[in-house]
Amino acid sequence: MEEVGTEVPDRSSVDTPQRGRKRSTSRVELEHIAFELFAERGFERTTIDDIAARAGIGRRTFFRYFPSKNDVAWGNFDEELVAMRARFAATSPDTPLMDALRQVVVEFNRFPAADEVWHRRRMTLILKVPALQAHSTLRYADWRGVVADFAAGRLGLPTESLAPQAIAHAALGVAVAAYEQWLTDPEAELTPLLDIALRDLASGFTRS
Repeated sequence: MEEVGTEVPDRSSVDTPQRGRKRSTSRVELEHIAFELFAERGFERTTIDDIAARAGIGRRTFFRYFPSKNDVAWGNFDEELVAMRARFAATSPDTPLMDALRQVVVEFNRFPAADEVWHRRRMTLILKVPALQAHSTLRYADWRGVVADFAAGRLGLPTESLAPQAIAHAALGVAVAAYEQWLTDPEAELTPLLDIALRDLASGFTRS
């Protein structure tokens, strides 16, 4: 079995596409090919070589897009976090902290309807595949860090102090709960679930 998260680029491999196959030319294409293979074979039984072969690219080209197989499920998450931080910075100081948090998190998780099938596959991997849990913990920490930085700035406290950290952990928890509800219902819409969950968090879950 492939050891999860430790595979490194093979510098000696020849970056030659498989004959008769179309080269993958974007991160999104490669991601979708990987998702199809994960669905067919399972995450753990799919190797980087399998993904590269299906895409018609060399192994080294895979590593130009993703540092590891684990990172495929997270797509361009680092870039999205940069955008999320910018959204927080652009919020009006007159907007209450939890309202601003809700608005930014909802927008962070908004995506075109055409991408829903792929986003469901992505989140099923992230939330349901045991082999991804350790890697996901690191990504969750990055997300919480952005939220905690914003909350700390609003509260005039160090990021590592209790209140900003508690807000970040709580926000992540209700966001994950909303995602799990969304995954169980093919007809559900994600952003309304997130909006409700974050409103309930802000009110202390006091709705009757």
